[in-house]
Amino acid sequence: MKKWYGGALVASLFMLLVLRYVVMKNPVEESYLMNPFSSNATNPLEWVHITEAIKEAGSAWNSLMALVQEKKLGYANDNSSKKAKEKQCPHFLNKMNATEPDKSDYKLRVPCGLTQGSSITIIGIPNGLLGDFRIDLTGEALPGEPDPPIILHYNVRLHGDKMTEDPVIVQNTWTIAHDWGEEDRCPPSTPDNNRKVDELDQCIKLVSKDDNRTVSPHSHGSRKSSVGLQGVKYFPFKHGSLFVATLRVGSEGIQMTVDGKHITSFAYRETLEPWLVSEVRISGDLKLISVLASGLPTSEDSDLTVNLEALKAIPLSHQMPVDLFIGVFSTANNFKRRMALRRTWMQYPEVRSGTVAVRFLVGMHKNQIVNEELWNEARTYGDIQLMPFVDYYSLITWKTLAICTFGTEVVSAKFVMKTDDDAFLRVGEVVASLSRISMTRGLLYGLINSDSQPHRSTDSKWFISPEEWSEEKYPPWAHGPGYVVSYDIAKAVYNRFNEGRLKMFKLEDVAMGIWIDDMKKEGLEVRYEKEERIFTEGCKDGYVIAHYQGPREMMCLWQKLQETKRARCCGDP
Repeated sequence: MKKWYGGALVASLFMLLVLRYVVMKNPVEESYLMNPFSSNATNPLEWVHITEAIKEAGSAWNSLMALVQEKKLGYANDNSSKKAKEKQCPHFLNKMNATEPDKSDYKLRVPCGLTQGSSITIIGIPNGLLGDFRIDLTGEALPGEPDPPIILHYNVRLHGDKMTEDPVIVQNTWTIAHDWGEEDRCPPSTPDNNRKVDELDQCIKLVSKDDNRTVSPHSHGSRKSSVGLQGVKYFPFKHGSLFVATLRVGSEGIQMTVDGKHITSFAYRETLEPWLVSEVRISGDLKLISVLASGLPTSEDSDLTVNLEALKAIPLSHQMPVDLFIGVFSTANNFKRRMALRRTWMQYPEVRSGTVAVRFLVGMHKNQIVNEELWNEARTYGDIQLMPFVDYYSLITWKTLAICTFGTEVVSAKFVMKTDDDAFLRVGEVVASLSRISMTRGLLYGLINSDSQPHRSTDSKWFISPEEWSEEKYPPWAHGPGYVVSYDIAKAVYNRFNEGRLKMFKLEDVAMGIWIDDMKKEGLEVRYEKEERIFTEGCKDGYVIAHYQGPREMMCLWQKLQETKRARCCGDP
């Protein structure tokens, strides 16, 4: 099969076949028992996660191929076309007068999941005998399982529970495999148990321990706060009182604001991520007035896209050598981010000429609607490489392997680069820097960290147990928003994996540093080239890479580059 409805599937299927082959030819038991590599041997749990994700992706892939074949054979009539239009991912959903007679719960279907920036706003009044209510963000139930996973369980208990008589909010997750997780309580059961998520408190501190004063969220000094009410606390929900509550999706977790005030944050848990959400369920003693889901991931109608041909990827050709291959990490429902990149830094002359090739590495989604949209997007633009697994965050190191595979086996690029779909990249400056360095072997170029230690606190997003990494420090590594390796390193990563000698470490940028350090121990002469102009926490003037940029910021940065020919951040005069 040499063409894919216009030429984009060849490399995608290659990646699916190559990665599926190299992973599945070493099943969990065989690979671990036959390869007791060393003290840093691959953790068998990593193999469990990847094989489960492959099985889930296989089911999604088969459903998608059945639909594609159905349309190809001409079974899609006017009614099915209309149905497909109805299936498209909407930007927002709303329901007024949501409470229905004789129903104790309400369900809002979210067809294409949530993404960073999405929000769910609920307006209601706690009523009934107790006024307790629950908000559940649920995923899709797996075949044969009666209940879906709960990505966030938000339980409001106005009269407390077994642990307290005071009002409390309990947040948690649930899966059929692991049952309920550890509760996050607000107020916390112990004062010190209050970490930050997206730089916001897990539970906002509302009561002074010193004077027992109740602090109203609406007081501004001129208003008198209640004093001396022992044990009485401000609580954002009150029986019989109207509230406006919004759950917002952040980069590290989900935040709740009530009546405009931040109340709680809840960190994502492994394999329970916002893109998995397929339904909002609200139940309990609550008069539900309205529900609004906004900022939802939505694909762009290519029929309405201006200058479509200029956004399509340049076809790969053996006659045209590739100097730099850039693999961009993206998830299936991040439609807007990918479009922003196509309209901005993927328009650099180096990319449009084909000397720099860019591809998005995207795992399958568990939702068929999202996969249909992703398929159509891949067909249209020709720049998406599908991964043979469901896109869990814990598996991103497998995408790093995929970048090395693609950059050496599909294209034979001099350099291979990894970046993210929320990173703005000055491609021309990267190419110029690589030319100035003039090093084609043993190169790691990026924001090098040569003095970092594993996070041992279980509260950390980057927690690493001694079993995963026993040493006190990591070898030098480059931060994940953007780094480049030379061809020989990328090729060695691919070869070592096939030989069963590659440790699949869950922090992908650190993993690359570990792999390179192993090569160095075996005689490879490595040059670590530190690029100080890579900014991992936003944008600063003079950037080569600016991380955490949304679609609007991407367009703004590109416009500034075109107008001023200088790397100026948005918001600057």
